[in-house]
Amino acid sequence: MTLSLGLHPSAIDYSRYPGLDEETLTARIAAGEAALHEAGFDIVACQVSADPDEAEKKVRECVAARPVEAVMIGAGLRMAPDHTLLFERLVNLLIRLVPGIVFCFNTSPETTIDALRRLAPPPPLTPQQDPADGHLQTCRSQR
Repeated sequence: MTLSLGLHPSAIDYSRYPGLDEETLTARIAAGEAALHEAGFDIVACQVSADPDEAEKKVRECVAARPVEAVMIGAGLRMAPDHTLLFERLVNLLIRLVPGIVFCFNTSPETTIDALRRLAPPPPLTPQQDPADGHLQTCRSQR
């Protein structure tokens, strides 16, 4: 199972991204998650606040929800200079919580599926598995 880790859309400074707003980003993330679900990836979506203590608590909750083997860390968390310490803290936390965890990175919500495919192809769906039965777990904070 893969943890999909990123900043909650409410935690983004949209003044840095002309033409992007919380509603648009939320829709793009939802579409990316739907594509992952349809492709058969088993993920836990974990959206965190920009507050390091709150973010660490949320990551701990998401990892405790289901065992994870890999993490995809979103561009919003990695690329904004003001989130560097948060990114560093969460990477080190994940290394402690999940020894041997594998990391991958996207450049946008639309490239998350490409990042996960670089790790390994999704497992084939069996007749007993229905993508609509909760295959995609979510773990989100509001800020």
